[in-house]
Amino acid sequence: MNLIYDLDFSELSRVVLNWGQPAFRAQQIWTGLYKNFWHSPDEFTNLPKSVREKMALEFRFNVLTPNLVLDSSDGQTRKILFKLVDGRQVEAVLMRYSKRRTLCISTQVGCAMGCTFCATGQMGFSRHLSSGEIVAQVMYYASQLHLESSTVTNIVLMGMGEPFHNYENTMKAIDLLNDADGYNFGARRITISTSGLVPAIRKFSSEKRQVNLAVSLHAAENDLRESMMPVNKRYDIEELITACREYVETTGRRITFEWALINGINDTPEQAHKLVTLLKGLICHVNAIPLNPTMGYSGKATSRERADAFKQILETNGIPCTIRTRRGIDIYAGCGQLASHDTGQKINFEIT
Repeated sequence: MNLIYDLDFSELSRVVLNWGQPAFRAQQIWTGLYKNFWHSPDEFTNLPKSVREKMALEFRFNVLTPNLVLDSSDGQTRKILFKLVDGRQVEAVLMRYSKRRTLCISTQVGCAMGCTFCATGQMGFSRHLSSGEIVAQVMYYASQLHLESSTVTNIVLMGMGEPFHNYENTMKAIDLLNDADGYNFGARRITISTSGLVPAIRKFSSEKRQVNLAVSLHAAENDLRESMMPVNKRYDIEELITACREYVETTGRRITFEWALINGINDTPEQAHKLVTLLKGLICHVNAIPLNPTMGYSGKATSRERADAFKQILETNGIPCTIRTRRGIDIYAGCGQLASHDTGQKINFEIT
């Protein structure tokens, strides 16, 4: 039985025609899925009973079962641990802002990149998510927000997994969400994050998509980055930055660099000045955030004073920088904290 969200419109149309149904039935199903947020064949009351029965027989609709729902103490962040059909689990997060509703979506169960400060990297790689499993996370939250007369405003592919390691499924999911006759979610409101898989960055550049690109950098010299991110042993900083410059030149789009500020490790003036040299002349933005705690890494978050000093060095030298506010840390919902296990608890933390 196939997950219905795995099909694009042309694939769905072929199935419907094979059922001996008129072509417009496919559009009815597509509209029901992506505009009405219907989750079962029984909800498609505009279709003949025979078609609903075919749908129930051939398609799986509910691929995600919420195993645990956690809300942050400030009520602004919700994390859901979803159980998949094969028993594996992934997490996805909704973050509420004054004017935005941002989803942080997973693309894999676990991650093969092994970044030392990331809970997902600490758990290792289990499997890729299908395009439909990626889409289903968005549709679940979209339907919940719809009940509140609200909508998703932004999607970041920054949850569990390395999106570019699961390139084809990730891009198909984006295309499904972007489909003008379906969910019609604007590409410029989607951000994809990579730890630095250079061949995939070049492939992404050649496609000239309107999707935003963010690169997890976290260090401005190879020895330090290799100690934190094993991917740097294969694609070092020089090769990575070259690919990033090619991306900007090819697409004309600004690139974002993510930087988890770790006290005494990569939040120093020395690292800031090296980063300035590395990024000079590149149309970019540095998104820095004090490190979020994980059980498998002993490093500590930077202080507010050190973060501000880091930012000032960058901006004085013409590199735009934002120090992001940490969200959902008390429920392990922050950047680098997602993992497919049921903690069932909140953690204590302090921002200095």
